[in-house]
Amino acid sequence: MRLGLLGDIHGNAAALEAALAGVRRHAADHLVLTGDYVGYYYSPAQVLALLEPWPRTMVRGNHEDMLARIMQEPSSAGAYTRKYGHGLEVALRELSPVQLKDLTSLPERILLEMDGLRILVAHGSPWEPDAYLYPDAPPSSLERFAEIDADIVVLGHTHYPMNRLVHGRTILNPGSVGQPRDRRPGAAWALFDTRDRRCAFFREPYDMAPVGDAAYQMDPGLPYLREVLLRS
Repeated sequence: MRLGLLGDIHGNAAALEAALAGVRRHAADHLVLTGDYVGYYYSPAQVLALLEPWPRTMVRGNHEDMLARIMQEPSSAGAYTRKYGHGLEVALRELSPVQLKDLTSLPERILLEMDGLRILVAHGSPWEPDAYLYPDAPPSSLERFAEIDADIVVLGHTHYPMNRLVHGRTILNPGSVGQPRDRRPGAAWALFDTRDRRCAFFREPYDMAPVGDAAYQMDPGLPYLREVLLRS
């Protein structure tokens, strides 16, 4: 099975379209999605429409948790908007009640069994969706992976690609489709082949200017939303 690993799309439909073109080009059979479909940018409905035709496994991210909190406590929206921009508010306006329920009800983690492999999918970490496990994390912060009953662990959240062997488990992070933070512009994703257990990382170019311009117009007080897309 050829798995397209994608994470942290963050409402950036232009980036997702580019990533999915790469997924098709490399003949992936199934998408594995590590959460954060919404937040930051402003095309959440288009993101879900682009994902809809694909066979896929999805977990939720911390931005879906934020979305759920706003749905339960509308007064919390202002604090999230000041920190992250209007992406979550746009998701609340654009997505249907069914879509909102589906996103916020996704599981925190899923265990897949494919070709003799146990593949655990989560957002930040197997034990905490908002934990940041960076590629250069010290071994002491990874000790708990010895307890994980899986061969492969696929994570997101950091927006940095990762391929690391820890206590006999392979820890993969495809990086961020919608907002890479490693100073390599483009839509990041990865291809994992369950038969030969190899993972290849890709960066798909796309026109980032319209996304950055929209961020400047929607959230002029958060220049990072535009700058992070373009920096190298």
